[in-house]
Amino acid sequence: MVSTGLSAMSFYTPHRYVSLDTLAEHHGIDPAKFSKGIGQEKIAMPGHDEDAVTLAAEAARPIIDRFGTDDIDTVLFATESGVDQAKSAGIFLHDLLGLPNNIRHVELKQACYSATGALQMSCAYVARKPDKKILLIASDVARYDLDSSGEATQGAGAVAMLISTEPKLLEIGPISGLFTEDIMDFWRPNDRRTPLFDGKLSALRYMKALVEAWRDYRANGGSQYDEFDRFCYHLPFSRLGEKAHSHLAKEAEVAADMGKALPGMIYNRQVGNSYTASIYLAILSTLENSDEDLSGSRLGLFSYGSGATAEFFDATVVPGYREYLAPERHREILNRRKAVSYDEYIALWHAVPEAEGAMTSMPDEAVGRYRLTGIDDKKRIYTDRQG
Repeated sequence: MVSTGLSAMSFYTPHRYVSLDTLAEHHGIDPAKFSKGIGQEKIAMPGHDEDAVTLAAEAARPIIDRFGTDDIDTVLFATESGVDQAKSAGIFLHDLLGLPNNIRHVELKQACYSATGALQMSCAYVARKPDKKILLIASDVARYDLDSSGEATQGAGAVAMLISTEPKLLEIGPISGLFTEDIMDFWRPNDRRTPLFDGKLSALRYMKALVEAWRDYRANGGSQYDEFDRFCYHLPFSRLGEKAHSHLAKEAEVAADMGKALPGMIYNRQVGNSYTASIYLAILSTLENSDEDLSGSRLGLFSYGSGATAEFFDATVVPGYREYLAPERHREILNRRKAVSYDEYIALWHAVPEAEGAMTSMPDEAVGRYRLTGIDDKKRIYTDRQG
C-alpha cells in the first residue's frame, strides 16, 4: 500500500486578541469560569481586512516558499466561513500564492469536520497520482453573538497542509471510524453572520459521536486504545477535549492519561476555536510542544462537525519530522500579538457596513502580507503587499 499523508503543516492567526480576563471583567464574572471552566485564555481577533482567505494565504505562504507549486494540481479549501456562496475561497488565493493555471479548486463544508473529509480525499488522490501533491487549507473565523453563551469560545486561524505520497510529517492510516446523524446542535442560516446553537446538546452529541466513531474504527480493524501515544481532538474549547479524552478512556475501560492529550491543547488555549482548523492546530501543537522525539508514535485523531459528522482515524509520526516543522515561527506569531481592550474588541467584532454599488475600503489593520483591501460592487479585492 502506498504511504500517504502530510509533508508540511503551517498555521497563522491574527496579530490581536482579547483576553478572556477582559471579557470576564466586563461581564462581572470570575475569570476562572473561562480559564478553568472552559480551559481558554484568549480569543484571536481578525481585523476588518482579514478573513478566511487572508488567513489561509498567510498559512500557506511558508509551504509555497519551501516546496514551490510545480507538483500541486489541487487546492482543497475547508471552511464554514466562506466568503462567497458560489466561488471557492481557494480561487481568491490563486494569484496571491502564484498558483499555476493547470489546477483545480474546491471548497468543502460540513461545519468543523470538512478538513478531515478533504484530507481523506487527498490521500486517496495522491495514492492514485503519486507525482502530484494537494494543498489543503482549513481556515475559519469563529464568531458568536455578543453576550451569548458561545462568546467566550470565539477564535480565528488557519492551518495549511501539503498532502503527498512518502510523507515527511505524518502518515495517515487507512482505517477510519465514521458516524453521522441529522441534528440541530449548531447551524448558520444564509441570512446570519453568526450561528445558532444549542451548546448543551452539542456537547452531548460530540461525546456520542466520539464513542460511535471509535466503535466503528475498532470494528474496521483499528488500533486498540493502549496502542496510541498521543490523542488529538476537535477543540471548540480545551475543556471539552479533556472531557472527551476521559470519556474515550472510559469507553475503552482504561484509566485516562491526560498527558497524552494536553500537548495538543496548548495552541488552542491561545487562539480559541478555529472550526475546521481546530484538530489540525491540535496536531501541530502536539508535534511542536512535546519535548520527546515522537518519531514512530501513533496519534489517535477525532474530528467532529456539528449537524453532525464525526470521524476517528489515526496517524503515525514519520522519523525526521522535526525538520518539516516551524515551532519558532509559530511561537513568534503567538507571542508578538497585541491585547485589545473591551471597546476595541467590540469595534473589531462589528463588520464594516458595505456600501451598495460602491467601493467599501477596509481599514488597514492586518500586519501580514495579505489583506482584504475592499469590496467593490460586491466584489472582494485582495492585496499582496509584496506583489
